[in-house]
Amino acid sequence: MSSLPPEFADLQPFAEQWCLATEPERYEMRLATPMPDIVAFYDAVAPRAEAAMAYGDQFPYPEIPDNALNLLHLLYSMIMVSFPVEVWKQQRVPDTGSAAFDCFVEPTP
Repeated sequence: MSSLPPEFADLQPFAEQWCLATEPERYEMRLATPMPDIVAFYDAVAPRAEAAMAYGDQFPYPEIPDNALNLLHLLYSMIMVSFPVEVWKQQRVPDTGSAAFDCFVEPTP
């Protein structure tokens, strides 16, 4: 189970499902999760996003502790679901039919 820093213990219920290391994993989770669960996740994490970013900023990336890295992955997942929650009200991009785009290269920090 992915653990988070103690200051973010209230987000721990979402950690196992949403602390995902790669964009394809986060996208797959977005598509597989019902919208009410996505909205609950977003509503819990979004108000804490600034504090989470400030927490992570205190560590140089190569030395980031595992629990802070898990928090970063949780933020990435929150970003992944932001458009579905705020704009589309569904997991998939509207009006795309069966079109898909796979990303094979991850950005570097």
